[in-house]
Amino acid sequence: QVQLVESGGGLVQAGGSLRLSCAATGNIVSINAMGWYRQAPGKQRELVASISSGGDTDYADSVKGRFTISRDNAKNTVYLQMNSLKPEDTAVYYCHAAMVRTYYAYYQNLWGQGTQVTVSS
Repeated sequence: QVQLVESGGGLVQAGGSLRLSCAATGNIVSINAMGWYRQAPGKQRELVASISSGGDTDYADSVKGRFTISRDNAKNTVYLQMNSLKPEDTAVYYCHAAMVRTYYAYYQNLWGQGTQVTVSS
């Protein structure tokens, strides 16, 4: 069984920084694209940033220049460094993996449990 376990959320003042981590657990051989999504109250879940297995990245316009996504393939972990945070960044942040290959099976479209990020003004 593969799980995505997130950490690093919390409460921060506007202008501050947080770093989110998401570790995939299980007998993992490889993971292809990973990403971070967020969902604010009353809004749809949206893509914040994504990173391919080779390190190519993509960002939502609203976070370009402030957020950085990275991954450590040896640790099966993806990170989201969030700087210059704004109140509108407040949301539950979810980690996503498009496909995870283990020694026994493939797992598609995996989600973490979500971590709350609250930015106060």
